[in-house]
Amino acid sequence: MTGLAGVRSHEGSPEERRSGAAGGDRSRGRAAGWTTRRWLTAGVCAALAVLAVLATAGVWVLARSTTISDRLVDGSTPALVTSVRLESAFINQETGARGYGLTGEPGFLEPYRSGLQQQKDAVALLRDLLDGDSTATADLEEMLVRAETWQSRFGRPVASAPAGAPVALASERAEEGRQDFNAVRVSADHLEKDLETARNRAHTELHDVRTQRNWIFSLIAAVILALTVLVFAGLRRGVTQPLGRLSEDVRRVAKGNFGHPIAASGPADLRRLTVDIEAMRGRLVDELAFSDSAREQLDEQAGELRRSNAELEQFAYVASHDLQEPLRKVASFCQLLQRRYADQLDERAAQYIDFAVDGANRMQTLINDLLAFSRVGRLHAGNEPVDLEELFARTTDALSIAIEESDAKVTHDPLPAVSGDVTQLGMLLQNLISNALKFRAPERAPSIDLSARFEDGLWHFAVSDNGIGIGAEYADRVFVIFQRLHTRDAYPGNGIGLALCKKIVEFHGGTIAIDPEHTPGARIAFTLPGLPLSQAESAADTERVSS
Repeated sequence: MTGLAGVRSHEGSPEERRSGAAGGDRSRGRAAGWTTRRWLTAGVCAALAVLAVLATAGVWVLARSTTISDRLVDGSTPALVTSVRLESAFINQETGARGYGLTGEPGFLEPYRSGLQQQKDAVALLRDLLDGDSTATADLEEMLVRAETWQSRFGRPVASAPAGAPVALASERAEEGRQDFNAVRVSADHLEKDLETARNRAHTELHDVRTQRNWIFSLIAAVILALTVLVFAGLRRGVTQPLGRLSEDVRRVAKGNFGHPIAASGPADLRRLTVDIEAMRGRLVDELAFSDSAREQLDEQAGELRRSNAELEQFAYVASHDLQEPLRKVASFCQLLQRRYADQLDERAAQYIDFAVDGANRMQTLINDLLAFSRVGRLHAGNEPVDLEELFARTTDALSIAIEESDAKVTHDPLPAVSGDVTQLGMLLQNLISNALKFRAPERAPSIDLSARFEDGLWHFAVSDNGIGIGAEYADRVFVIFQRLHTRDAYPGNGIGLALCKKIVEFHGGTIAIDPEHTPGARIAFTLPGLPLSQAESAADTERVSS
């Protein structure tokens, strides 16, 4: 106890530890006041913000990659192919017109006419594909102007000449037509170069965007990995390690080291939990110190009680030997005096001698009853299976003279075997039956019955008679030692019998009470614990063998 008190005074009160811990928390700054939930919330929000930025960048690069890819697939490449087809259409027109002008054969006009249709289709498609590209659109318009110049000066006049003979206009304008068509081809080459440049630029942009996309996705993966590592490290440092230290401290205290302090660490809620556990430990130290003090007091009281019991046993020994011997001498010498000097004593002297002898006998009986009462629970031979059927037979046999003199009828139900002290249970039955015989009604013969039934693990017994009965107002008083309801002249006794029965029943773990509703007579009910099945079967086998 002294050690625990020293530990307690060294540690200080729970309020002091709590206030000290709170002051330490304030000194660590505002972040030290963050709870685990707040740290997790902040960490998740920061991670989500970083991931949102990276996701936005990823979405942007994907959208840009898609736009450039669509422009390359659906714009630059088809436009370049269509410009080549347009140039081919002009070449077909020039070849057909020139061949028709030299020969006048109508078959040469077929390439010319198909070239016109190809030109129309190609121009319409190019206008759609080049929508928004001002440079390429200007090149296309320039090429169409030069093509119109060649058409007006050479193509249409030659194609409209009569067939069958060479066209003189073709020979006359051959040089001029060649120059005009060369101008068309130059414009077509310029348009194709511009479209090819746009396609190459789109390829380069697509490559750059793909590189950016790869970097961004790699960065996202790296950030996710870093966040995972940070989460595990943060949980380990902020939650797992403080909980581990707390568990270790608690285990050390649980093993008996109550003076070991529990240090607070980690987030604010874990520190508050640690402070509460530390306060609980301090309270336990206080309670243990008080328990040690109370145990010392109990040990002292137990020692005093043992000494008192030893003195009581010594008193019982003295009462059973030293006190009874003088009483026997008093009674013996009084009776001897009465016999020897009977002719010299008058009636009053003989009466005085009778009073003295009766008082000595009653004192001896009272001492024996008190000894029997004090032995219950103190002198105990141990619990063993007791066959109440056999014990009841022995009891009624011991009381056979009183039963015959009162012409009593004693009956009983089939009685079980119970666990208890056979001597004390015999005293219980003898007191209950002798009380029923003693307090009989003068106008009828006694009828005594012992009933037995088993319910809820207990045997319920009841001794019923048809005697004078016990009033309901005395139902508790009759079980108090020396409490008599009648004078000693009317009914002899010392008022110990039912008190002794109550002590025996309660010592065996049962209860005893008066049934106030039973008339006429009295009914005393008591309970005894049932014998375990194995012991009951063993007792039954023993009874069958003996019978």
